Amino acid sequence: MLCYLHIPFCDSKCHYCAFNSYVDRFEMREAYMRAAVRQLRHDLARFRVQPGQVETLFIGGGTPSTVRPGLYAPFFETLRPYLAKNAEITTEANPNSATEAWLRGMRALGINRVSFGVQSFFEEKLRFLGRAHRAKEAVEAVERAHACGFSRISVDLIYATALDTPRRLEQELERAFSLPIDHFSAYELTIEEGTLFQNRPEVRKESLEQSRLVAQRAAAAGFAPYEISNFGRPCRHNLGYWRYEPYLGIGCGAVGRIRSVRYAPHTLPERYIEDPLYRQEEPLTQEQMLQERIFLGARSIVGIDAAELPEAMRRRADLLVEEGKLFFEGGRLRNPDFLLADEIALFILD
Repeated sequence: MLCYLHIPFCDSKCHYCAFNSYVDRFEMREAYMRAAVRQLRHDLARFRVQPGQVETLFIGGGTPSTVRPGLYAPFFETLRPYLAKNAEITTEANPNSATEAWLRGMRALGINRVSFGVQSFFEEKLRFLGRAHRAKEAVEAVERAHACGFSRISVDLIYATALDTPRRLEQELERAFSLPIDHFSAYELTIEEGTLFQNRPEVRKESLEQSRLVAQRAAAAGFAPYEISNFGRPCRHNLGYWRYEPYLGIGCGAVGRIRSVRYAPHTLPERYIEDPLYRQEEPLTQEQMLQERIFLGARSIVGIDAAELPEAMRRRADLLVEEGKLFFEGGRLRNPDFLLADEIALFILD
């Protein structure tokens, strides 16, 4: 089982960001973390979670580094008996707010993996994206985390913006590879509703060439792709999603799925604080869950369980195997080119 904790507080609202995050709710942090503990206790009991059953915790946002370690302590005290002995515990962080004191405090709580929202090492591009940190701060934050004892460090990058060229992208990757990281994520810029980029399609420059370049340079540097946007030593939490493992979703707007029910608490922090036990539930059919497993498997090293496919889908998958678009290994259909994941999944589902 996985556990995700959502922190909705943020340093600033980036121009591309459609996540459930707020820059004007900092006075709610203490009440919010108390509410998260209430929900956690309730969900652990409701879903009969057993001691040692939670294999990963991922703290995302928003910006988790805007909440001091002391406010996380009751959450960890509640969850700790349920964590597996070798649990992977990740927090996201922004370079400008992940101070040495914060990093050391989070490590003392049990965090063993940090993922930095770097997005770019170019000042012009950081301003273009609306990021609150400078390029120098990104480098210093990664080095600081390493000096604090973290051996598992990841950085996020964004590409396919109007400012990107193949050469600039190579420089971004080279800078990332020079740092003490074991993982990085590279996401194409997407234009989402409700963002500052919503009515500015010119800010995005889709490029299959750049996507191929990321994968090639990553592999050459020893960062093997294990999902369409993720490279290096796999994040066990992410792999758990793609394997369709059950997960608890704690915090406002966090999504969880236990068996065939997907659920989400209130989205607004103030409503969540008032009633952290509320949930909007979405029952999933067996057909819907199979469809999701096919899409997730096609875009990652997880692959697709061939035994799950109805006869018609298996015939279409076999055609892809004959054409070299899929290969069959260990009872699973595996995709050698993640950039074709959606096309492959849609062809199988037809």
